[in-house]
Amino acid sequence: MKFSSILLLALSSIAPTTAFLPVPQAHPNVQRVPTASSPSSVVLEMGSKAASKWESKQKWLEGRGLSADAAVGDDSSAGSPVNIIIAGAPASGKGTQCEIIKEEFSVVHLSTGDMLRAAVAAGTDVGVKAKEYMDGGKLVPDEVIIGIIRDRLEEDDCKTQGWLLDGFPRTAAQAEALAEAGCTADCFLFLDVPDEILVERVVGRRTDPETGKIYHMTFSPPPADDEELIARLEHRSDDTEEKVVVRLEQFHTNVAAVKGSYEDIMVSIDGNRAPADVSKDITESINAALAKRA
Repeated sequence: MKFSSILLLALSSIAPTTAFLPVPQAHPNVQRVPTASSPSSVVLEMGSKAASKWESKQKWLEGRGLSADAAVGDDSSAGSPVNIIIAGAPASGKGTQCEIIKEEFSVVHLSTGDMLRAAVAAGTDVGVKAKEYMDGGKLVPDEVIIGIIRDRLEEDDCKTQGWLLDGFPRTAAQAEALAEAGCTADCFLFLDVPDEILVERVVGRRTDPETGKIYHMTFSPPPADDEELIARLEHRSDDTEEKVVVRLEQFHTNVAAVKGSYEDIMVSIDGNRAPADVSKDITESINAALAKRA
């Protein structure tokens, strides 16, 4: 037997199980190619890595009550980076929605909260200053965070992928500084949730320091039989009712001023609903913003 024949036999024996695994018909990159043996068409299968990545995204969406099929539809954001600002009070569901937006639009998620908490944990100068305000239930002042955000938006990934600003700007001065830096958004999303609901959500929150997962002792409690997990859960120092009320008062005062800077692109979203319903409205709003830009 010729060497070429042996090679073809070897390849045909391994291809179905390694290089070209079938993917669902709904996969956005599946192509139909006409052939002589099949005048209608055949499916050109994707490689196993691409299939696995796509399937992981579908499971991620389904785990949050979203339709996997809906995510495969018309992708008006493809090839068009979008810049988004999202605002919401503590426990408004902003974190969940940011994860969905990041997956759906491939933007760079920039959370001032995460960056500040990292600085606090590291004991940096800015972290020490931030901790004083956070422990007092107050918002961190402008001068501590404006420079950090401005520099970050100048990095290549933000320019090519677009960005999602989470928790910034919080004041009119921050919004003005952002505009002066030439950083403009396509859409400003505001998650609207009643204060009494927010207080209830915040006070019951607990964080697993090992995984970063957040539980709620009423709405999403940890497994009752996992004593080790329950014992290590942490209650943030600023997640008390007294401090939450202070934070909400400051939030409402500041966000009113910020809204004035983004009246033309602001969309108010009812955040007191199931995450899937909130996400649907957000996606529609972002796509509408992209359509206006086009």
